[in-house]
Amino acid sequence: MIDTKQFLSAINQIAEEKGIAKEKVIETIEMAIAAAYKKDYGERGQIIRATMEPETGAVKMYQVKVAVDESMLRTPEEEARAESEGEARDHGEGADDAVKKITFNPERHIMLEDARAIKPDVVLEEELTFPLETHEDFGRIAAQTAKQVIIQRLREAEREMVLSEYKSREGEVVSAQVQRFEWKNVIFDLGKTSAIMYPEEQIPQERYRIGDRMKVYIVKVDMTPKGPMVVVSRSHPLLIQKLFELEVPEVASGVVQLKAIAREAGSRSKIAVATIQDSVDPIGSCVGQKGSRVTTVISELGGEKIDIIEWSSDPEKFIASALSPAKVLSVTVNLDTRESTAVVPNDQLSLAIGKGGQNVRLAARLSGWKIDVRPAVEEAIATTTGEELVASEEATTEENTGTKDVDETEGTPAPAPEKE
Repeated sequence: MIDTKQFLSAINQIAEEKGIAKEKVIETIEMAIAAAYKKDYGERGQIIRATMEPETGAVKMYQVKVAVDESMLRTPEEEARAESEGEARDHGEGADDAVKKITFNPERHIMLEDARAIKPDVVLEEELTFPLETHEDFGRIAAQTAKQVIIQRLREAEREMVLSEYKSREGEVVSAQVQRFEWKNVIFDLGKTSAIMYPEEQIPQERYRIGDRMKVYIVKVDMTPKGPMVVVSRSHPLLIQKLFELEVPEVASGVVQLKAIAREAGSRSKIAVATIQDSVDPIGSCVGQKGSRVTTVISELGGEKIDIIEWSSDPEKFIASALSPAKVLSVTVNLDTRESTAVVPNDQLSLAIGKGGQNVRLAARLSGWKIDVRPAVEEAIATTTGEELVASEEATTEENTGTKDVDETEGTPAPAPEKE
C-alpha cells in the first residue's frame, strides 16, 4: 500500500529540485506504471495508459483502441505485397508508399461499427478506452523498466524546461561562473545548466580562472543530442548596451537610448547616445557622478576604454563627434557614396587617426560612413613660395663653392658666434 503523504512529498521534492511542474512529474509516473504493467500483464501491440490520483495514490489502468474501417486496412494480397516490398527495401529497391494502410490488430484497433455500438458519435481514428484489472505487484524487470522510464522522462522534461527558459533569455546578460576549460573554449555554470564561450566570443588577452564570476551575453540557445547548448559572449557589442541598462536607470527606462555601438573588444569602444527628453543630458547620465556609472562598466569589461558621444541626425555633426577626442574643424560628406572628409588641426591628426587607425576605424563603424581624415594646413605644407625656393637654392650654391661671410671692416672672415 502506498504511503500517500510520503508519496506526495516525494513528488513535490522532485518538482522543486528539477524545476519541473508537478503535473509533469505525475504524468511521468503514470507512463512508468503503464510501461511496468505492459511488461508483466500486457499483450503484444496493446496501448496501455495509467491514471493516478495524486491525493490518494490510487491508480487505474486502461487499454486504448483506435477506431478504424475497412478502407484503412490491408487485404491479404496487400499484406503479401507489403512483405515483399519490405524485403525489396532491405535489398535497396524502392517501393511506392503513396498510400499507407495498417494491419488490423484486435489489441489496439476496433472496427468503426463495433465502436459505435459503444459510443454512437465516435469518428475514425478516435481513441476509446477500456478499463483493465489493476495490479499492485510487479516483477523485478517491470520495476526496472518503470525506473528507466522515470529517469528518462524526467531528464527530457528538465531539458525542455531549461531550453524554454534560456531560449526566452537570448540577448540578455546573466552572471556566470567559470567552471572548466575545454581546449580553447570556456565553460560557464549558469546554475541550472552550463554555457560555452568559443574563442571568437572571448575578449582578447582576457584571462579566465576557474571560480571567477562575470557577466556574459547570451548569444543563442540550441537543442543538441546532449541537451540544451547555451552560447555566451564577452566580446559582443550588445554586451555594452546591456551593462549600461543595468547601471544607468535612464537607459533602462528608455529615456536615454544607445543609437549605435562600435567595439574592438578589450581595447576601445564608442557608443552614440541620444535622449527623448530635452531636460536629460544623455552623456552625463551614462558617465554618472564623477564617472561612477561608466567606471563600473569599464571595470566589468576589464579596463576597456569607452568613448561616449552624442548622436545626431546630421551626418557632418555626427562624424565630427565620432572622431573625438580629436577636434574636427570641418566635415564634408557625399550622400551618394556615403564618403566624408574630416579636416583636423595638424597637431590633432595622429589623435584623430588613433593608434593603428583605431579611432577613425571605430568612428567609421559607429557612423556608417567612410571617413578620410586630412590635416588643416595640408596645402600650405605641400606648396612652397618662389622666394623660399630661390633662397634655398642660393644657400645651397654658397655652401657648395665654399663662400663665407666676411667682416667688411677688417677684411677677415666673420668670427663664428660664441657658444654660451
